Amino acid sequence: MNLDTIDKALLQLLQENAKQTNKQLSLQLNLSVTAVYERIKKLEREGIITKYVSILDKEKVNKGFTVFCHIKLVQHAQDYLTMFEEEVTSLDEVLECFHVSGDYDYLLKVVVKDIKQFRSFMVNKLTTIKHIGSTQSSFSISEVKNTTQLSLQ
Repeated sequence: MNLDTIDKALLQLLQENAKQTNKQLSLQLNLSVTAVYERIKKLEREGIITKYVSILDKEKVNKGFTVFCHIKLVQHAQDYLTMFEEEVTSLDEVLECFHVSGDYDYLLKVVVKDIKQFRSFMVNKLTTIKHIGSTQSSFSISEVKNTTQLSLQ
């Protein structure tokens, strides 16, 4: 699906605030409410809009400690990769997992309450996953930029 300028503007507005009503969106885009509704439904059907979420303040929900874990598997066999990916996706503390190139095989974004909870996560959950050869963790000192908005230009 090719996105026209109105689709891109609509997606930008929804990324900024998905709770806007179709009427609010129609006023900003100079479209009818029906046209906005139909465009949103088309974007959902095409899989461009995949879901709507609420973004929480990590500090206010007592999950303000962010850790990036590099994971190296003992082998790159398909079974090992599949097993690791299945197990890691079930861990609530892992918000993001990327299969990456370079010295490590995976990069995880882990969010927990504090260092004590991170240690418990490492000892009781992450390192119990089979076929992990090594891990390296980096703790976030401050969050400089964190956005969910994709630039569509």
